Amino acid sequence: MTLFEELKARDLIAQTTHEDEIRDLLDNHNITFYIGFDPTADSLHVGHFLQLVVMDGG
Repeated sequence: MTLFEELKARDLIAQTTHEDEIRDLLDNHNITFYIGFDPTADSLHVGHFLQLVVMDGG
């Protein structure tokens, strides 16, 4: 299963534009991104967890 398929299976992608281009980017290229929260903070919540799930990609 590709990364794009995994994210769709987890219902993390509901709708998008340019799906073919996004699928190619996720499945065939290295992607660098930044998640801007402090993992040691006391105020982490489920929204932060979702970012980590997507970052893991499977």
